[in-house]
Amino acid sequence: MDYSEYLKGGVQKSSEGSSDTSPISVVMELRAGAGGNEATIFARDLKEMYQKYAERRGWKTRIIDELTLEIVGSDAYDALRYETGVHRVQRVPLTEKSGRIHTSTASIAVLPIRAKSTVDIRPADIQMEFSRSGGAGGQNVNKVETAVRLVHIPTGIDVKSSSERSQLANREKAMQILSAKLEQLHDEQEAKEHAAERKAQIGTGDRSEKIRTYNYLQDRVTDHRLQKSWHNLPKILAGDIDDIIEALRLASAA
Repeated sequence: MDYSEYLKGGVQKSSEGSSDTSPISVVMELRAGAGGNEATIFARDLKEMYQKYAERRGWKTRIIDELTLEIVGSDAYDALRYETGVHRVQRVPLTEKSGRIHTSTASIAVLPIRAKSTVDIRPADIQMEFSRSGGAGGQNVNKVETAVRLVHIPTGIDVKSSSERSQLANREKAMQILSAKLEQLHDEQEAKEHAAERKAQIGTGDRSEKIRTYNYLQDRVTDHRLQKSWHNLPKILAGDIDDIIEALRLASAA
């Protein structure tokens, strides 16, 4: 869907460069793509990979909602910003008896969370819903409705937060994520408009862009933007992605 007209009139980005608008954390939103159950398993594998990478870096992590992960660290966004896009896996699922290789995908959106939003959101554009925060086994962690779901009416973007203990805290977290999503939407639109002018481009930051393949049979991870591969897949999925992150940062700087 084209939100260009809305973005021109409805989302105003701040041009301030103060510390208030510097990312204080990053939210990684993962979604299963093509591949059915195997795609969901792959999305969970990626979430665990980033959790382990964050632990290696000494960053704190929190689960915002099932496949949404928040990583708190002053340089977390700079390290992870180029993970946005479609990640593809090629492997034989555990449930596959004939040994046939399956290809599945998961998409990732990397959202910078700021102390001060860089976009202005009209209160009238937000629909808010409340529910109980569910725990393992379907049990309710809270007897009051602390989970918050926000729907941004003009774009249809919806955000849910259930990780905080109070409704107010979940509302604030959901608003931070919604602001980050609208900022990303604005940046994606600008990137598409000016793509021809960009000499060196590490992707457009669009979650629909295929960026990486994890090939189990060849024990290899290939980043298609860099046209470069790394081996030892078990080690990479255990959070050892420093070489990949650094290669992307160097390519961006170049």
